[in-house]
Amino acid sequence: MESMLNKLKSTVTKVTADVTSAVMGNPVTREFDVGRHIASGGNGLAWKIFNGTKKSTKQEVAVFVFDKKLIDKYQKFEKDQIIDSLKRGVQQLTRLRHPRLLTVQHPLEESRDCLAFCTEPVCASLANVLGSWDNLPSPLPSDIKEYKLYDVETKYGLLQVSEGLSFLHSSVKMVHGNITPENIILNKSGAWKIMGFDFCIQSTNPSEQEPKFPCKEWDPNLPSLCLPNPEYLAPEYILSVSCETASDMYSLGAVMYAVFNKGKPIFEVNKQDIYKSFSRQLDQLSRLSSGTLQSIPEEVREHVKLLLNVAPAVRPDADQMTKIPFFDDVGAMTLQYFDSLFQRDNLQKSQFFKGLPKVLPKLPKRVIIQRILPCLTSEFVNPDMVPFVLPNVLLIAEECTKEEYIKLILPDLGPVFKQQEPIQASNMILLIFLQKMDLLLTKTPPDEIKNSVLPMVYRALEAPSIQIQELCLNIIPTFANLIDYPSMKNSLIPRIKNACLQTSSLAVRVNSLVCLGKILEYLDKWFVLDDILPFLQQIPSKEPAVLMGILGIYKCTFTHKKLGITKEQLAGKVLPHLIPLSIENNLNLNQFNSFICVIKDMLNRLEAEHKTKLEQLHVMQEQQKSLDIANQMSVSEEARSSSTGNQASLTLEEKQKLAKEQEQAQKLKSQQPLKPQTTTVTPPVKQTKDLTDTLIDNMSSLSSRPINQAQVASSNSFSSVPSMGVGMGFSSPIDNTKRNMTNGLNTNMGFQTAGFTMGAGLATQNFFSGPSAGATKMNIVPPANMPNYSPMNAASAISPLTQQNRPPDMSALDNLFGPQKPKVSMKQLAQQKSSQWVNQFVPPPGSPNTSNTALGPQMNMIGQSGFGIQGNPFFSPQNFAQPADTMTNSSSASNDLKDLFG
Repeated sequence: MESMLNKLKSTVTKVTADVTSAVMGNPVTREFDVGRHIASGGNGLAWKIFNGTKKSTKQEVAVFVFDKKLIDKYQKFEKDQIIDSLKRGVQQLTRLRHPRLLTVQHPLEESRDCLAFCTEPVCASLANVLGSWDNLPSPLPSDIKEYKLYDVETKYGLLQVSEGLSFLHSSVKMVHGNITPENIILNKSGAWKIMGFDFCIQSTNPSEQEPKFPCKEWDPNLPSLCLPNPEYLAPEYILSVSCETASDMYSLGAVMYAVFNKGKPIFEVNKQDIYKSFSRQLDQLSRLSSGTLQSIPEEVREHVKLLLNVAPAVRPDADQMTKIPFFDDVGAMTLQYFDSLFQRDNLQKSQFFKGLPKVLPKLPKRVIIQRILPCLTSEFVNPDMVPFVLPNVLLIAEECTKEEYIKLILPDLGPVFKQQEPIQASNMILLIFLQKMDLLLTKTPPDEIKNSVLPMVYRALEAPSIQIQELCLNIIPTFANLIDYPSMKNSLIPRIKNACLQTSSLAVRVNSLVCLGKILEYLDKWFVLDDILPFLQQIPSKEPAVLMGILGIYKCTFTHKKLGITKEQLAGKVLPHLIPLSIENNLNLNQFNSFICVIKDMLNRLEAEHKTKLEQLHVMQEQQKSLDIANQMSVSEEARSSSTGNQASLTLEEKQKLAKEQEQAQKLKSQQPLKPQTTTVTPPVKQTKDLTDTLIDNMSSLSSRPINQAQVASSNSFSSVPSMGVGMGFSSPIDNTKRNMTNGLNTNMGFQTAGFTMGAGLATQNFFSGPSAGATKMNIVPPANMPNYSPMNAASAISPLTQQNRPPDMSALDNLFGPQKPKVSMKQLAQQKSSQWVNQFVPPPGSPNTSNTALGPQMNMIGQSGFGIQGNPFFSPQNFAQPADTMTNSSSASNDLKDLFG
C-alpha cells in the first residue's frame, strides 16, 4: 500500500513539475489556469494538450503547449525553422473561423521555454484515439486508452473533415497540405476539427480565376517538424513537385483508410529514401485492388479508391464527398443538423425536436452525451423551444447514471423547473415534468427535490388548467413512495384537499379522492384518522362518483393492515356519516349494495371488538376478585402466624378469642356456597295417645282439692299460659319447635285462633290475677260485635297436646349459629308442661268427682265451649289458682328461652 502511495505521489509530482516547467513564465498563465495533461496533437504530436480554465470567467479551455526542450538536439537555425513553422500554423488557424476548424480562444504566446495558445475544450487527437500515444502522460489516461470510435462518429467525423476541406478549398482558396490524424482534433463534444496549418498553401491567383498553389520541393535535410507527414502526402508532392486541392483529397482518402484499419496508413514510407518509396507507392496505387480495401465499409469503398487514385483529376472534390450516400446516415445527419442548429428558425427547430426521440435510441450513449445533450441544453435559453427540447433531455436522462444526470443535466434543468412564462409553454413544461416525475425523484438529490421538483408539483395542483390538475392527480400515486413523509403530510396532502374542495370540476374532485385513496398506504394511521377521514365529511358534492370515492377511502382505511379504523371512530364518526350517504337517491342498486356491504363489515367488526373487550374485562374482574380474596387470606395467615409467634404474651381471653376466630374462618373456608333449597312440608302424622289411665290416676287428687278454695297465684310468672293453650281451646296447631312463652304470652297468639271465646266474662274480670313484670295488665272484654267462633269438641281441643309432630331439620341453623348447648327437645318440653297442667287441674285419687263419669261431662264442656269460661264455674278465675310450689317464676321462663335459642 505504501509503495502504491509513493508511486502516486511521484506521478503527481512529476505531472505538476511538467506543467510548471512547460508553461512557467508564459503569458498564457496570467489569464488561464493550466490543469492536467490529457492529450497530444499537431505535426509529429509535438503539442501537449492540457485542461485549462479561464480565471475571469471560469470558462473551460484547452491549453496547447510546445516545450522547446524537444528541439534541444537541433542546431539554432533548425530550432528557428521549427519555431517559425509552428508559429505559422497557429497564426493561420487563429485567423480562420469555421465550425470545422479548431477554434482558438487565446492566440499564441511565446516564452523562453515554450509556445502556448488556448482553444476550445478538446478530448484528444484522432491519432491518440487510433493508438498513437507519443508525447502523452504516463500512465496513459484511461479515457484515451479505452476510447472507441462508433460508426456514427466515424461517418460524421469524416463528413466534418470533408466540410472543412470544402471550406478551405472553396472559400479560402487554400490547400491544407498536411491532413493527417495528428492534425484532426476531437473536441469535448466529439466533433472532428482541423488544425495544423503549418504547411498550408494559399492560392496566388485572384479569387475570380482558377486557384494556383505553389509547391516547395521536398527537402530531406530539414527537421521532421518542418516537413509534412509523407505517409498521408499525395504522390504529386514528391514526384512532380505540384499540389492542388485534390492533393488534400488524397490525404483524406489515406485518413479514411487509417481510420478503418486501426490507425495503420495505407503505405509505409522510408523517409531516408522517399523518392524510391513514392515510386513504388505509385505502382501500387495504380494496381490498387479491392482486397487492399477490404476493411473499409462497402458503401464507401469505391469512394476511397477514387480518393487514392494517382490522377488528381479523378479524385472527388470535398463538396462531392459531402454528398456521397455513405454520409446519408440518420445519425450522421442528425449530428450534422445539430451543428447547423443556430442557422434554423423556431419552426424548423420545433419540427426537428419532435422527431428526435425516434433517432436517439439509435445513437451511442457517448455520442448523445457529448454531441447532442450540449446542443439541447443550449436551447433552454429560448423559452418557446423548451417544451420541444425538454422531452429529449429527459429521454437522455433516463439512460444516464445518477452521477451523469447530476453533473450534466440537472444544472440546466434548474431554471426550467421555475419557468412560468409564457403561460402556454409553462403549462406544457408542467405536463412534461409530471409525466417523468418518477425519473426526477429517482435521480435528483433530496435537497434539489425539496427546493425545485416538489414546488413544481404544488404549482401544478394549483394551476388553473383542469387538464394539468387531472394529470397531476393521476401521476402523484406513481411516485408517492419517493416523496418524503413531511413533504407529503404538510405540503402535498393539503393541496390535494384544497383542489377537491375548491374545484368546480367533477373530474378533478373524483381524481382527488382517488389520489388520496391510492396514497393512503404511505400515510400514518393517526394522520388518516385525524385528518383525512374528517375531511371527507366536508365534501359538499353528492354525485355518485364522489360518494363512491368517499366510500373507497373509508374501505381502504378500514381494510388496510397498517391503517384500520378504531371502534370509537366507527361508532362516533364513520358510520354516522356513511349510513345517510348510503340512502342517497342518486345511487344505483350496485352502488347501494357496495355501501351496505361496507357498513355491515364495519358493524360486525365493531360488535366483535367490543364484545371481546367486555369479555376480557369480565375475566379481569373475576381474576381481580380472586386475587383480593387470596390477598385477604394471605394477610389473615400472616396475622395468624404473627399472632402465633406472640402467643406467649397473649392473655387467656385473647387466646380463646383467637381460637374462635380461627375456627370460624376454617368453617367459612370449608362451607359450601349457600343455595336455595326447596323444603317439602310433610303433614304431621297424628298419633292418638291414650290418657285414660293417667286421668283416672290423677282424678282422685284433683277431686280431693276443693275448687272454691283454689287461689290464683300472685306470682308474676306467665309460665302457666302455655298450658292454657290446651285447656283454652286453641284450635290451630302450634309448632312444637317454638317456645310458647314470651313474657307469659304465646308469640303466635294473634287472637285469631278459632274457638277463642270470652263473651261471658265480666268487664272487670282479670284473666290473670296479679301483676306481671313481663307484660301489662289485660282486661279482656268481649265486644258486642265479636264474631261467633264455632266450638270445638274435646278431642280437637286436646289434640295439640296428644299429637306428636315430626321435628323439623335444624341442621342449617346449627351450622349458621354454631354449636348450641344441649337442650330439651320440644316434644319432651310439651309433655312436661302437659303433665304439669294435668296435675294442677285433675284432683288426686280419693277426692270427690274422681270418677270418669264426673270428668267426662266437664271435658265435653271444655271441648264444646272452647275455653269453657262462660256458664262453667269450673273454669272461673278462682279455679285457675295454682299451688305456689307448682308454679315457675319469670326467671325460670327466661332460662327456658335462653336454653331454647342459645
